Amino acid sequence: MRIRRVTLLMTFLLCSAAIAAEKPPRVFVLDAKTLLENRERVRAGDKKLKAALARLVEEADASLSAGPFSVTDKPAPPPSGDKHDYQSRGPYWWPDPKKPDGLPYIRKDGIVNPERGDIIHFYEMRNAVNTLAIAWFFTGEERYAAHAAKLLRVWYLDPATRMNPNMNYAQAIPGRCDGRGIGIVDAAGQPRIIDAVGLLQSSKAWTDADQKALVAWFDEFLDWMRTSKNGRDEDRTRNNHATQYDAQVASYALFVGKPEIARKVLQAVGQRRIDTQIQPDGSQPHELRRTKSWGYSCANTRNFANLATLGRHVDVDLWQHDTDGRSIPKAIDYLLPYALGQKKWTAKQITPFDPKKLLKPLLLAAPHDKTGRYAKAARKLLADDAIERLLHPQP
Repeated sequence: MRIRRVTLLMTFLLCSAAIAAEKPPRVFVLDAKTLLENRERVRAGDKKLKAALARLVEEADASLSAGPFSVTDKPAPPPSGDKHDYQSRGPYWWPDPKKPDGLPYIRKDGIVNPERGDIIHFYEMRNAVNTLAIAWFFTGEERYAAHAAKLLRVWYLDPATRMNPNMNYAQAIPGRCDGRGIGIVDAAGQPRIIDAVGLLQSSKAWTDADQKALVAWFDEFLDWMRTSKNGRDEDRTRNNHATQYDAQVASYALFVGKPEIARKVLQAVGQRRIDTQIQPDGSQPHELRRTKSWGYSCANTRNFANLATLGRHVDVDLWQHDTDGRSIPKAIDYLLPYALGQKKWTAKQITPFDPKKLLKPLLLAAPHDKTGRYAKAARKLLADDAIERLLHPQP
């Protein structure tokens, strides 16, 4: 028994030394220390992570054939005449059957029109880059990093294929407008791309020149987000669009080395977003009135959890913000009994009820919950082969 203890201690010390010696990845929503610890567990053959690693490798292998994707692939340019400008259509807008030309389009909340535009390729690029970067980090297989780098260069950097750093024509509505502020929600997944780039930083496939060019791209996009009419319109929204906007701005600001902008945004989240969107009982009225109320409530709670996680980089503690019960933990508590099957969701939900939509907020909140309730709930929702097991502390 004593020999086993000494062996375990030596293993722990060696792993700790390896983690301390390696430069941590530059990530913002993910936690660098947790990533390094989990990678050491993978290298040590931890059986609890074996299924998650196998699934990651399977998905990464499939992603090697993805793309490359470009905004210039669309058949016709937006009103600017420049195919490099991103263009998409509002997801819930459809041709009016009463009009010969279908114009102007009419809204059917929650029912997605497949005529989406550039967002389809953007989502495919984002998902592939994210999977490949994680696979590179945990396996060291350079081919994963090489393809992720290629996808990033084609979408953001190469002059012939790059996206211009604006979303002037996002979520257009035929017959009504060429683009809208709320179209910025199309880019809500870009903070995941920024973390993926952080995972690629130790690969030879992602160069210093690539990093410098991507930082410049996001610096321009950040300026557009903060100064354009569409950006200012999105900042003034009062639901999930507002929270994802703040998460984008804070993430970009941290990435390009402007923490003062991130700090200012995050310091205002308590009064501007938590106090105006979360009720004392934890409900979120703006999301509950949607036709997919469960999905939107969970998504906005995830946005809040992302904001609180970003806050750690600039010493803003949003987990502790509480105004008469209006808090991020209260929003999680409101949804938790439904995710665990203890209550039945009765608000409108036109797509199947999926309890796992609350998983990511639980995983982000668990390290800050002294009661252990969120970790316990996450364990019930987390599949053995879930890739999230590699990215977060073990619940």
